Amino acid sequence: MLLLLAPLFLVLMLLLSVTGEHKVFYLQERVGYKNSFFKIWKFATMLENSPNIGTGDITIRNDPRLIPMGKFLRKTKLNELPQLINVLIGDMSLVGPRPLMYKGFERYPSQVQKIIYNVKPGITGIGSVVFRDEEKMVTASDNYEATYQAINNYKGKLELWYQKHFSFYTDFMLMFLTLWVLVKPESQVINRIFPDLPTANATS
Repeated sequence: MLLLLAPLFLVLMLLLSVTGEHKVFYLQERVGYKNSFFKIWKFATMLENSPNIGTGDITIRNDPRLIPMGKFLRKTKLNELPQLINVLIGDMSLVGPRPLMYKGFERYPSQVQKIIYNVKPGITGIGSVVFRDEEKMVTASDNYEATYQAINNYKGKLELWYQKHFSFYTDFMLMFLTLWVLVKPESQVINRIFPDLPTANATS
């Protein structure tokens, strides 16, 4: 996949090198397999010091910390492609729970923290598909922190569901759904494919 995507990588690297802060990649420490730490690779979309500015680890729609190409890269999820490097070296899988910064990881209940990374984190996963437009949801809220925490609570339940239903079929369908919701972001087809997902009131 890295070889096939090399031409796209080169174009994005060139554009990033002449815009924003002229930084191509953004490496950040995340919680990974068995709660160990690793450096995640992404294309740069925000100011380098963004975790210490404004809303911190919470990103909102049209976040003022975004660099010129940031909005496009995040909307199309192209900023996630360098994580294929993490897959290649064994830090991540294609599908699994999203690897969080430690501050975000601490938001999970302790029982979720203990087991959520019993599988490798993934580039995409059930939480990424269900909350494909998380930034819009947080931005529409009157309380960013409370909404983000509610989303995180539900994501924890979704990731535990994923571990119970871990299979080639589940992973294949989640990869398909990742592409599907990029084209049709309002689609609810995931509820037909996985009818036993935890209900949304699990966020309360």
